[in-house]
Amino acid sequence: MRTLISLLGPRSSLRDYLFITVGALLMAISLNLFLIPSDIAPGGVSGTAIIINNFTQWPIGLSMLVLNIPLLALGFQHLGRFRFLSRTLYAVLLYNLGADLLHRWLPADGLTDDLLLNALFGGVVAGIGSGIVYRGGGTTAGTGLLGRVLQIKTGIPVSQSYVITDGGIILTAALVFGWERGLYALITMFVWGLATDYVLEGPSVVRLAFIVTDAPEAVTDAVVNDLHLGITAWPAAGMFTEEQHVVLFCTVGRPHVRALREAVTAADPHAFIVIGHGHQASGGRLSPLQSRG
Repeated sequence: MRTLISLLGPRSSLRDYLFITVGALLMAISLNLFLIPSDIAPGGVSGTAIIINNFTQWPIGLSMLVLNIPLLALGFQHLGRFRFLSRTLYAVLLYNLGADLLHRWLPADGLTDDLLLNALFGGVVAGIGSGIVYRGGGTTAGTGLLGRVLQIKTGIPVSQSYVITDGGIILTAALVFGWERGLYALITMFVWGLATDYVLEGPSVVRLAFIVTDAPEAVTDAVVNDLHLGITAWPAAGMFTEEQHVVLFCTVGRPHVRALREAVTAADPHAFIVIGHGHQASGGRLSPLQSRG
């Protein structure tokens, strides 16, 4: 057991490696069931490997591993050395080699011939897998790692790096497999990113409310009495009028936004309300919120 812990690293845990295992296997399953049978190459190392396979018939997982070796060396040098390498190397080996091993057991033609279904489900399953890998503190290397290094060394935003690298790969795939599949690859890349963000951040069920008012006591009493929410206040001044106001801040569940707006408007018809999105919140409630009929 001590040997295992020493191999995993001082900050690692079995739970994290379980996450990485599940996530990497989901990515390998997505590759074999949806992307490879449809010749959809959604950028990155996996997309490059699919293109190479079209000309050489080399195993896609092995091609991914070969392509990732220089990227792993780059990440080792610039992103944390052994602390970076332990989890990332595990994720890369499991994803890349798992793609070839699972190919023997999964249907060679995938689950469907519908390109749209393959593009959508390929992005969803792979994105969920990526998010789980990230939740475990790992990465699957690829162009995302290259983008991170470029950001550190040159200041180029990661989003721009993705446009350059993944955009070039998708353009190449469109030239090889046809423009229709290139467009489906764009859909897969977009859905992949959305699914990854959803796993990492969760659903946006919390709303952040900023209330600018000249009647802070009345608004606070209404919100506290009707919705049982905690309120934070601080003074503010209009930069144009130079008039003094009070800003109230609270979080509220998505189903109760209308009730909050009604309570504030009833207390101060001239209040200015801004409601934004949040993903997580803890505390701030005075008592359980009762449903309003």
